[in-house]
Amino acid sequence: MAKIGYARVSSKEQNLDRQLQALESVSKVFSDKVSGATTERPQLQAMLDYIREGDIVVVAELDRLGRNNKDLTDIMNIIQQKGATLEVLNLPSMSGIEDDNLRRLINNLVIELYKYQAESDRKRIKERQAQGIALAKEKGKFKGRKLKFTENDPRLQLAFKLYIQGTTEKDVERQTGINRRTFQRYRQKYDIHRK
Repeated sequence: MAKIGYARVSSKEQNLDRQLQALESVSKVFSDKVSGATTERPQLQAMLDYIREGDIVVVAELDRLGRNNKDLTDIMNIIQQKGATLEVLNLPSMSGIEDDNLRRLINNLVIELYKYQAESDRKRIKERQAQGIALAKEKGKFKGRKLKFTENDPRLQLAFKLYIQGTTEKDVERQTGINRRTFQRYRQKYDIHRK
């Protein structure tokens, strides 16, 4: 049995120190600097592969595992299927409850409440962000994200040429390195269509 820690912040500029300090007692820590809106996080996947039966996965806060109720449920199910347990340091301790079934039941109820709160917090952040952008647009102060490519960029021009010649979006991405979604946005922006 080992205690395995997982820490996460949403961006590379943010600092993991506070979480790592809370996870001092664990034997191994996995950490990501990626949004909790996705489960496509290399160290999360590595941690889920690493844990074994009897291990305890420790996180400082539940929303470090994820911000989405479904994702949190999926992650917790994987932990449980591997025979490991989850310990969330900022949740109330259930160690005083001697009956294992009752302790597990209360722990699961508390975690469900926190999962709901984590998802609600994420929705509120998104709503506030959208309101801020709308206000900035009204005042003419919103510039949006800086464009990755100019219209004359050689890679973008090659991507347009390949697409017009009938190359699939997947092959355009493979040959130019331009992400499919990004390419679709630029096609719409410059009104590029196949003949």
